[in-house]
Amino acid sequence: MRRIDDMASRALDVTIALIALLILAPLMLIIAAVIYILDPGPIIFAHQRIGRGGRAFPCLKFRSMVVDADARLRHLLETSAEAREEWERDHKLRDDPRVIGIGKFLRKTSLDELPQLINVVRGEMSLVGPRPIVVGEIARYGRYFEHYCAVRPGITGLWQVGGRNDVSYRRRVAYDVTYSRARSCAMNVKIMAYTVPSVLFQRGSY
Repeated sequence: MRRIDDMASRALDVTIALIALLILAPLMLIIAAVIYILDPGPIIFAHQRIGRGGRAFPCLKFRSMVVDADARLRHLLETSAEAREEWERDHKLRDDPRVIGIGKFLRKTSLDELPQLINVVRGEMSLVGPRPIVVGEIARYGRYFEHYCAVRPGITGLWQVGGRNDVSYRRRVAYDVTYSRARSCAMNVKIMAYTVPSVLFQRGSY
């Protein structure tokens, strides 16, 4: 039964992702042009994330940060105890100085994640699932990491509709374990429906 449900979920993923890419293509081209005009450099940022089975894959996003973002982060964490504490706690910075002008808007509206529809079509991600994590976050999952690896990471999920960055990392892990254990095609449709108001009202996004 689980296998059939997973196949139905995958078929739904591919169908919706392809339709969305077709409809959103003009908007994605506009975003790409604005990014390049405001901050010349790569438009798409491919960051290595952990996917199903623990395999790494390039998670695609519109670039919302300066080109030398990694170097700036290292310098910031070395020079700011406050930033270092926030990064160690949440693996995010609420006021991230690396974000370019349009980047803040893209991140708050989740438009920076539109290229992940390509990841969905390629089978690296799902529309619904745990948000893809980096190697440095594996330790936060502890013995629950196997639950994360049991499913494809998603563009949206229980964490997004449950409060996103306003939720503690411990609660985020709990959401991911809950989803991995109880996932179904019907559950995915419900989460996608709840995602719309979460994005519109920008709950927990920064």
